[in-house]
Amino acid sequence: MASGNKSSSAARRARVEEMRRAEQARERRNRILTIAASVVVVAGLVVGGVFVVKSQSGDDGKKKDTASDSKGGNSGDSGHFVTGKDGVRVWSGKLARTHVTGTVDYPMHPPVGGNHNQVWLNCNGDVYTKAVHDENAVHALEHGAVWVTYTSKAKKADVDTLAAKVKQTPYSLMSPYENQTSPIELSAWGHQLGVTSASDPKVAKFFETYVQGKQTPEPGASCTGGTM
Repeated sequence: MASGNKSSSAARRARVEEMRRAEQARERRNRILTIAASVVVVAGLVVGGVFVVKSQSGDDGKKKDTASDSKGGNSGDSGHFVTGKDGVRVWSGKLARTHVTGTVDYPMHPPVGGNHNQVWLNCNGDVYTKAVHDENAVHALEHGAVWVTYTSKAKKADVDTLAAKVKQTPYSLMSPYENQTSPIELSAWGHQLGVTSASDPKVAKFFETYVQGKQTPEPGASCTGGTM
């Protein structure tokens, strides 16, 4: 009997020791999991903080324009015009494309690109008899439209001829514009041509080349459903 009791006690001690080792192993695993979870949480907080900071400022610490916080004023453009042999002025440099609210101070008139309003000006052969907002017209240029503008020095016959041309041409628009060099200007994204007469052959060439031309940042985008 004594021998049996000793055997039973030894077996019990062995089971207890096994249970103790299993419990210690579970405690070690739990400590490891707790530490790992803490590291993940801390890393998440750090990454989240960095994201917030970067979303509010650029890598250089300077605040960037976004569609939600920019209030206009700066066109975001840099560069200058270079005139080709065909008389077309091509903007050499950067033309920004951020959506902004309010007015924008463009470096060229009429503007051929830059930050602009999120709503485009209808440009499906639309002829406007009053001045339009630059910021909406620039968005139309981004969609591949040609914008015809004229001053009070333009001849009525030329204005009528150009209006008829625009009305027959999808992705084009026309409006009066006093603050420009030539009596008549034709503008596309990054391109501009000044003429004194609607009969100038360069006018037809400009339409042919730049209505939905290769310069278009957003080819095929709508010219209807915007603002009038």
